[in-house]
Amino acid sequence: MDNRPIGIFDSGLGGLTVVKEVMKQLKNESIIYFGDTARVPYGNKSKATITKFSAQIIRFLLTKNVKAVIIACNTVNSNCALELHELFPDLIIEGVVRPGVTMAIRETKNGRIGVIGTEGTIKSGRYTALLKENHPEYVIYSKACPLFVPLVEDGWINSDVTKMVIAKYLKDLLSKNIDTLILGCTHYPILCNDIQEVVGERIKLINPANETAHKMGMRLLNENMQSTTSPTYQFYVSDQKAHMQDMASMFLGYSASNVIEVDIENY
Repeated sequence: MDNRPIGIFDSGLGGLTVVKEVMKQLKNESIIYFGDTARVPYGNKSKATITKFSAQIIRFLLTKNVKAVIIACNTVNSNCALELHELFPDLIIEGVVRPGVTMAIRETKNGRIGVIGTEGTIKSGRYTALLKENHPEYVIYSKACPLFVPLVEDGWINSDVTKMVIAKYLKDLLSKNIDTLILGCTHYPILCNDIQEVVGERIKLINPANETAHKMGMRLLNENMQSTTSPTYQFYVSDQKAHMQDMASMFLGYSASNVIEVDIENY
């Protein structure tokens, strides 16, 4: 058994969707969360910059004695997951892309799958490559939705403006007869109700956070690294800790009064 916490990080607040699932599924696991709110979004940055930022965050999380890390950022997963595994070879690192692919394959009936994400995630082609790896007959339609992240970060949830933006971005996808839509950015499930209202009940929304938490739980079980104590939750950001407190309270139902700002450039 291993009572050390799990580290979870994202470019901003979107990783709270993964935190929520870990809290729900892995009830004894403590969590250290870092949101890079000073440098969000990552989707329009270069691979070198994304790799640098992510390595800094993992080095910070290691100072908190984490036993494993979940990369709760599709842009990081799509661009530099391999590099991070090479930089930290002794650390258990799980991502959100493969779990999202697993869920979509399980749910699709007609093999016509939509993927939405940041510009960095969509340009990487990572989702398409993995979906077609064992199912070359699948037809994949991808769309970058860069405004979704700032809408979440600014708290524009359940608003008419947000629904108008969603409808504009997804208009072409909805004409492709997709039956499954991967929310390929951890910010996007925060807009899940708005997106579902726009696309309709016929299309199944895939939140990779569900499968990600399950996969981490199985990894810890297989490695005999499960926690047996009551969990604690700590939240760190690179800027705007009050906003993190508000979002954690609203989305997690958890009073994150212990949010701490970190100068991540020191790592």
